[in-house]
Amino acid sequence: MNHKNPDWQEEQYSKDKIRAVDAKYEAQKIAFAPLVFQAALSLREFGILTSLLEAGDTGLTAAALLEKHDVSEYALNVLLEMGLSMDIVKWERDSSPRVYSLGKVGFFLETDGMTRANMDFSQDVCYNGAFHMHEALVKGKPEGLKVFGGWDTIYEGLSSLPADVQKSWFAFDHYYSDGAFPKALEFVFKEEPKNLMDIGGNTAKWAFACAGFNPRVNVTIVDLPGQADMARKRIEKAGLSERISLFEGNVLKEETTLPTHCDAVWMSQFLDCFSLEEITSILTKVHAAVDEEAQIFVMEPLWDRQKYPAASYSLHATSLYFTAMANGNSKMYGYDELVRAVEAGGFILSDEIHELGPNDYSILKFKKKA
Repeated sequence: MNHKNPDWQEEQYSKDKIRAVDAKYEAQKIAFAPLVFQAALSLREFGILTSLLEAGDTGLTAAALLEKHDVSEYALNVLLEMGLSMDIVKWERDSSPRVYSLGKVGFFLETDGMTRANMDFSQDVCYNGAFHMHEALVKGKPEGLKVFGGWDTIYEGLSSLPADVQKSWFAFDHYYSDGAFPKALEFVFKEEPKNLMDIGGNTAKWAFACAGFNPRVNVTIVDLPGQADMARKRIEKAGLSERISLFEGNVLKEETTLPTHCDAVWMSQFLDCFSLEEITSILTKVHAAVDEEAQIFVMEPLWDRQKYPAASYSLHATSLYFTAMANGNSKMYGYDELVRAVEAGGFILSDEIHELGPNDYSILKFKKKA
């Protein structure tokens, strides 16, 4: 088993090598972050980044951009100038008129799927509620969620969120996990489970993948009523009602017991929705529901198992979404703390694989303690 953190984390997290002048520059980026984010989003939404991408190294003048886009000269100027400071755009300083081209940061803002999913999620799901971050940290509740409704957690209201918010939420959720599915299916079905319980099955994407991968498996999705209703419609439409069933319930409620007929349990991007104490409580319920030979699979993007800093940064930022918007008490976990919380529910780690898909997912496999 691989317990080693990536080497770059030791270098970046332990050593403070940045020059003071650069550190001050980074501090200003944080100080103006809300304004800068909106400017970057506007550069994208106006189509300016698209035009600069298409222009390539030739670039475009401000006049040429004004002809292409429904934006005032003033608006274009403030966006391009901020873009220069953010390395989103570059200019040929001595050209007359001045020519702008797309910088490397701008290239990723425009073309990178991870960046787009994160940006849309931040804008549509998190931005307004993030104003209440401090309040959420003090109270341990998702105080930012009140911009959408009066639910205790975002999951209770997910099916009732505005359509654009739902779209960005699901795009964010699916972008990260979907790329890991091919290898995950191979790992989970090595011992050919016949009845798999998918806790937190959401829109049934994983259940569909299982049904397509193994024609003999039956899947039981466990989720809240709102999510179960959304999944039911998709299952019926796909003609898979005989192989994919639904169990509605809140796993945090004391009276909720889980189905007992499953020989494998799957939890993907599920446990990060709960505090460590709640994770142990959930696994205690799983322990009571399964037999001694059952296989328990937990798939998560562990922040301390990422190959690149951008991925760990995104996961740390996602933790703040949980703080302000989702539930107020969970986060994206590191390897050791998640393993401890699951094992406290009566299990022991039996196998693990890492670096699944383009977003470096991990699958931790557990079995009941002897």
